[in-house]
Amino acid sequence: MEHIRYSVACCQTDMPNAIERKAMRANTDRMLSMIDSAVAGAAPFLPVRLVVFPEFAHSAPVFETAKELLDKLAIQIPNEHTERLELKAREHDIYIQSGTMLEIDPAWPGHIFNTTCLIGREGILYRYRKVNTWIPYEVHTSPHDLEGYEEPLFPVADTPIGRIGCAVCYDWLFPEAMRQLAANGAEVLVRVSAYMDPWGATEPMAWWTVINRARAIENIAYVAAANQGASLKHYPPYSWPGGSQVVDYDGRVLAEASPGPGERIVVAPIDISALRHERASRRGHHMLSHLRTEAYPVYGRHQYPSQIGDESGQLSYKRNNRLIDEAKKRLKESDFVE
Repeated sequence: MEHIRYSVACCQTDMPNAIERKAMRANTDRMLSMIDSAVAGAAPFLPVRLVVFPEFAHSAPVFETAKELLDKLAIQIPNEHTERLELKAREHDIYIQSGTMLEIDPAWPGHIFNTTCLIGREGILYRYRKVNTWIPYEVHTSPHDLEGYEEPLFPVADTPIGRIGCAVCYDWLFPEAMRQLAANGAEVLVRVSAYMDPWGATEPMAWWTVINRARAIENIAYVAAANQGASLKHYPPYSWPGGSQVVDYDGRVLAEASPGPGERIVVAPIDISALRHERASRRGHHMLSHLRTEAYPVYGRHQYPSQIGDESGQLSYKRNNRLIDEAKKRLKESDFVE
């Protein structure tokens, strides 16, 4: 059996917000340069085969309304940025998890997706659209909420360096999302994130590290987590704590960036052969096989609404809050909350 072992590089970015489409090119320029640095730095050791970028590395939702984002920043996929990443993937024979970009799709007019792509020498292997948007602030559409949406919500790519799946930032606070990726075969769970203070990488909260380690343990999977390292002046109103890290399938932190804003490249080993042996031989703490799926009736009913009554139209902060109120009402009526 071929032994599959390589390095993953989590590239933490600190770039100004793009406020128009053409400004995204400078961000992609910097990302390509960081890829070169990551590959060159690891070349004498365990070569890098997977490079991960954070949420909003290409563009961030810097405008308050969906209309402004559609007018000024949203783009279709594939595009010049994914094509440039594909060329870089071919140059180095690597796989690249792109930073997110604001995506439009002619099949879903008026909607914006917060989207990241896994890109290899073959091109785009999957496109992941954030399912659990960070409401009420994010006015992106969750593909889950679109009637008739037929693409996989949690795609996994079977590659020569293992089976890779990705979810974005707030998705990770829903263990069901990572469990579905693992159920779909994922061995490396990629976290593309823009996690801000005070929920970041330091005590007393350190949600970032707690969640990364828990999801690795729960799913017997590696976690490669790239977090936004933007300074407050770049991405107000929040400060961004960085702390990008790699965690193994037992929850050990293999490498992490020092907390705080700024560019970092974090490199750590991924041993797919060891993970596969562990999943095959382990009897205890094998949560994937021990899962009593029928024990959880909470998943048998619809909780968060995609709309209320006949309401339709573009998402907004105000509309998101109305949907949250409706979801909390349903929660109370279900007797889960007193």
